Order: sequence, then structure tokens, then C-alpha cells
Amino acid sequence: MSDRGLGITVTEHLLREQRETPYATGTFTQLLNELIVAAKIINREVNKAGLVDIYGYTGTENIYGEQVQKLDEFANSTIIRRVMHTGHVCAVASEEDADIVEVPDERLRGPYIVLIDPLDGSSNIDVNASIGTIFSIRRRIKESGPVTLDEVLRKGSEQVAAGYFIYGSSTMLVYTTGKGVNGFTLNPALGEFLLSHRDITIPKKGRIYSVNEGNWAYWDEPVKRYVEYLKTPDPENGRPYSSRYIGTLVSDFHRNLLKGGIFMYPADKKDPKKPRGKLRLLFEAAPLAFLIEQAGGAASDGQRRILDIEPETLHDRVPLFIGSPDDVAEVERFLAGEAH
Repeated sequence: MSDRGLGITVTEHLLREQRETPYATGTFTQLLNELIVAAKIINREVNKAGLVDIYGYTGTENIYGEQVQKLDEFANSTIIRRVMHTGHVCAVASEEDADIVEVPDERLRGPYIVLIDPLDGSSNIDVNASIGTIFSIRRRIKESGPVTLDEVLRKGSEQVAAGYFIYGSSTMLVYTTGKGVNGFTLNPALGEFLLSHRDITIPKKGRIYSVNEGNWAYWDEPVKRYVEYLKTPDPENGRPYSSRYIGTLVSDFHRNLLKGGIFMYPADKKDPKKPRGKLRLLFEAAPLAFLIEQAGGAASDGQRRILDIEPETLHDRVPLFIGSPDDVAEVERFLAGEAH
């Protein structure tokens, strides 16, 4: 019988992994369970957003100069509050906060640092499109003392876990601990995430591309040539590709993870303050890169493997090309001038 038929919960799955891991203490399992509780709380608020005063903006801006949605603020504070009381975390870094948030000295601290994009795609809240939460977990370098920035500014390959929650037609958790990728769907009647997508593997090559073509005028010529190439009919080689773009990174990524294809957010010349791209390395690109590689895919900034990039600041941005390995390799050839 399949695991889907057995109704394995995410907690049971975590405990299985824990038993198979030498020297595991259960600390990570408890931490991930708190992230799950936080996601359930966020999901509840998302589901009733049209019925209560939680739509719209707070009237403040985040460090990127973007208007903060009420649900952004709620999701951020909910996750930080839940993970900080576990005793397993020493600090949290959030896309919404300028600096690292340390666990106060009077509280028990643990060996993990949690990085979050608390509500990815929040601009889609008021049109009822899917949104999500992205998380990354890292083990701190030092054994004690204040958490320093260098403990956070590390390559994505040093993550111990990463994943996302997607709040859509169903609510899902997709995560990896470096041993493949599994997906769990929330059963509203039980209030439990049940294993629904075991050992997710992305197809080597897809038929879907996801990019905001409204930015076409601001792209470099190699990116334009690649997108034109994807649109050019060539049935023997699986083209043209279909264009699918929701505008929520988690949602576009999730579809392509399951069906194959490539998501792109190239650097553009629209904003001279953001020459390196829009997406945040630590909070968006690196967690999803860790996950996609565990599913057999690839992630690049166009030249380098995302997981090899060392951030210089907490809020570094990068271009992102992520998805099926053959598609990512192909776009790298275009950007390197090796294909036309």
C-alpha cells in the first residue's frame, strides 16, 4: 500500500527520518513542528482575509521600500514568536526585518538559525491568488555567545533544511533535509499535514517557462533570445513552451517542480539600484535552490550555481533561473553566448 493510503503525517515522517539519522536528538523535528504550527495559524488568517480587517497595507515600508501588507506583518511575527520559544533557535532572519533577530539572553537558545520569507507573493492577497512561506534552517557555527552576521552570510550549500508552505486551493508543505523532497497536504478535517507527494523528482526537461514578460524591455539581449527560442515552434525538440506565470514565486516554483520547466527572474535595467536582480539570495533563491537540487533540478544566477554564492549582506539580491536541469543548462548557454 502507498504512503498516501496509509495517511502518514508529517510528524510521523519526521520521526522516521530522525530514527534513521545517527545521533539525532529530536531538536530539528521539534523546530520544524513549530514552523508547521505557525503555517497553520497563517493559513487560517489567509482563509478568512476577506472577512476580517487583514487586507491592505499597514502604512509602513520594509527595508526595500515596499509597502508592508497586514498579512506580511502577521505572518512575520507569528513565525518568529513560534520558533523563538522552542529553545532550539538562537536567531531568526526575515526578509521583512533589516537585521537578525536574536533570541533574548533570558531564554533558552539552541543551535539553529531560521531564515524566512514569511509571506511570499503578498501583493496577490487581495485577488485571492496562491501565496506562500519560504524557510531555510542552518546550524550556527559557534557554540555560544551572540549570533554574528558571518554565521548567517554563508553559502546555500550549508543549509540543513529548506522548504515552503503554499496556501492555495489546498495547503501544502514541501521540504527537504538533504535526503530528497517530500510534499504534505493539509487535511482540514484532521488539521494534519499528510504525505501526498513522496520523493518528488522534477523532469529533466519541461515544456513550461515562467517569467514576467512585462519586463522584456529591461532584459539583456541573451535573455530575450532565450525566451524567443522557447516560443519558436520545433515539435521534434518540444517547443514551443507554454507560458505560465502567477507572480508568486512559491506558486510558480511549485508548478514547475511537479511538471518540469523553468522559472526565471533575470536582472533588469529598470531600477539602477537593483542591478543584481530582484529576488533575495538568502530568503528566496538559496532555499528553493537547495530544494530543487534535492529533486534533481538546478538553480543558477545565469553563470553560477546559486548554492555556491556567498552573500555579502543579509539582503543580497540575485537573478534566478531555476527548474529542470536541462532547461537551466540551456539558458546558461544562451547567457554565455554559446547558443543563439
